[in-house]
Amino acid sequence: MDVELTQSEAVYAHYLDHQQDRVRAKLMYGVLAARIRPVVRFTARDRLVRAVRSRKPLLIAANHVSERDPLVLAAAGFRSPLRPRIGHMRVLAKDELFEDPEQRRKIDTLGGIPVFRQKDHGVRAAAEAGRQMFGVCVERMVRGDSIAVFPEGTCNEGDVTRLQKLGTGIGHIAYRALKAGVDVTLVSAGIAYPPHGDRARPMVTFGNPVDLAGFKDETPAALTRMIQSDLQGVVDEVCRAA
Repeated sequence: MDVELTQSEAVYAHYLDHQQDRVRAKLMYGVLAARIRPVVRFTARDRLVRAVRSRKPLLIAANHVSERDPLVLAAAGFRSPLRPRIGHMRVLAKDELFEDPEQRRKIDTLGGIPVFRQKDHGVRAAAEAGRQMFGVCVERMVRGDSIAVFPEGTCNEGDVTRLQKLGTGIGHIAYRALKAGVDVTLVSAGIAYPPHGDRARPMVTFGNPVDLAGFKDETPAALTRMIQSDLQGVVDEVCRAA
C-alpha cells in the first residue's frame, strides 16, 4: 500500500494497528544516539522520570528548525528518561518521507505516522485526511502509546528563537484524547544547533511535564495556545544554553 492522499482511509487503517518491531526500534534509536550525540538537558528531570513511569500517554511537542530534527529528537529520547517508551512512541511525519520503500521501513521502525499537510495538498483535500489522522492518534493514545509532534508544521526559516504560529492540529489531538478519557501529559522539547566549536552537537531540552487533565474543558484553539506558550518557554531555555 502506497502512502497517498487518495488512499488516506486505507493508509490510516494500516497505521491504526501497525506496530513496529520494538527490538529493532530500540536498536535504531540507540544507533542515532551514538551517531548524533545530542546534548540533552532537562527543566525538571525528576518530574519527567515520574511522568514516564506513570505509563500515562505523553504528547511530545518539539520546535522545527532543521530537517534533522526528527532524528535528533529520537537520539535525545534514547539518552533521556523517555527511553522506556521506545516501541510505544508514534511520531507524525510528512507523507513524502514514506515514498521511498527503504526510507519508509526506517520511519515505520521509528514509529512514524504519515501526515498529509495542507501546504502540500491544499486545505480542502487534506482536511478529511487530517480528521482521520487525529482519530488514529487518539486511538493510539487510548491504547497507551505516546505521540510526538512538530506542531509548527514546517521548518522555521526565520528567527529560530521564536516559534512560528502553531497549527491547531496538536490542540485537536489533545482535545480529542482528553474527551476520550485519556490522561494526557504534555512534554515540550526545545531543539537548537550551536554554531561551532565543541558545542556543535545539537542540543535538546525537555521541559517540565504538564498534566493536561485540568484543560479538558478548553477548546482545541485554547489548548494550542497553551502548548505554544509552554513550548516557547523551553525553546527560550535551549537557545540560551546554545
